Amino acid sequence: MTGLSRAQVMRLISLYQRGEPVQPRRYRRHRFTPRYRRADIELLAEVDEAHETLSGPATQKILQRAFHDFGDVRYERLARLSVAQLYRLRKDRTYRNRRVSYQPTRPTQVAIGERRRPDPQGRPGYLRLDTVHQGDLDGVKALYHINAVDEVTQWQVVGATAQISEAWLLPLLQAMLEQFPFRIRGFHTDNGSEFINHTVAGLLNKLLVEQTKSRPRHSNDNGLAESKNGWVIRKHIGYGHIASAHAEAFDQFYRQHFNPYLNFHRPCGVPEMRTTANGKAKRVYRWYATPWEILRQLPGVASFLRSDLTVEKLEQTARAMSDTEAAVQMREAKRNLFAGLHCQRSA
Repeated sequence: MTGLSRAQVMRLISLYQRGEPVQPRRYRRHRFTPRYRRADIELLAEVDEAHETLSGPATQKILQRAFHDFGDVRYERLARLSVAQLYRLRKDRTYRNRRVSYQPTRPTQVAIGERRRPDPQGRPGYLRLDTVHQGDLDGVKALYHINAVDEVTQWQVVGATAQISEAWLLPLLQAMLEQFPFRIRGFHTDNGSEFINHTVAGLLNKLLVEQTKSRPRHSNDNGLAESKNGWVIRKHIGYGHIASAHAEAFDQFYRQHFNPYLNFHRPCGVPEMRTTANGKAKRVYRWYATPWEILRQLPGVASFLRSDLTVEKLEQTARAMSDTEAAVQMREAKRNLFAGLHCQRSA
C-alpha cells in the first residue's frame, strides 16, 4: 500500500518501537570534495580551444608539459589529471559555457543489407537492381525506371514509377518480382535509400531473399545492371524528359511488350572467363543467346522455376512469334506510347 520496500518498512517499525517519530529518513548523497576548481575547468577549455580539441592522451601530455617543463603553476592540479577525468570535465557545465564546439553531421551506418558481392554459384534468382531517372525539366521531376537483371541468365524486368519513395516503390517491386519465372534468392543494389530501407528489407525477409549492397571502391559490383541501363533502357527510351504522370503507361508497356521481348527474343552476350598469359582474367563473349535459352540450358532448370510455371509453358511463350515479329510489335507499341506523349504535350 505504501510502495515502500520491506527494509524501509522494518526501519519505520523500529523507529516506532523506540518511541521516535515515524518519518522517512532524508536521503543525503555522499559527495567527494571536488579536486578541480572552476579555474581549472576554464583553463582546460582554454587549452582545448587553442589546440582545436585534441584527444585525451594528447591533451594530458600538454597539461603535464605546461607544469613540469615550462613551470606554469596554474597547471599544477591539471598536471595530475587522468584521461577519464579529462573527458568528464569536458562535459561539465562550466566547460561548455566557456567553450562550445560544433561537430558536423557524420554519416550513419545502416545495418540493412550485407556489404558484399553475391555469389550465385550458377543458380538463377540473384538479381541486380538499379534506378534510372528520366531527367528534370524546369525543376519538375520525371519518372523513374527500375531495372532488375538476373546475374546468371540475364533475365531482365523493367518497371516505371512516378516516385522512388517507399509507398510508390514497394508495389512496383512486388509486381516486378512476380514477373521472374524462377524463385528469387538474392537482391543486390547500390547504397541508395530507395532500396536500403526497412520497408524493402521487410518485403525481402518475408520472401526469404538475401539482401546485399555494393562495396565502396568496387564499381563492378553492380556493373551488370549499369550496363543494361545504357544498352537497353537508354537505347530504347532515350534521355528526354518524361513527366511522372506517364509512369503507369510506361509500366504497362514494359509488362506487356518490352519485358517479353527482352527475355524471349533479344540475344545477350554470355561472358566466359579466361585467364590470359600474364595472369589477368578476361571476359570472352563467344556465345549469344536469349535469357530464356540461357535459363533452359541450366542443369535442373525445372527445380528453379516457380510452382505455377513449367518449361513447356515458357517454351510455348517463346515460340508464339518470331524474334523479328516480337521486335516489330514492341516497336509499334513504343511508337504509340511516345505518340501519346507528344499529343499531350502539344495540347
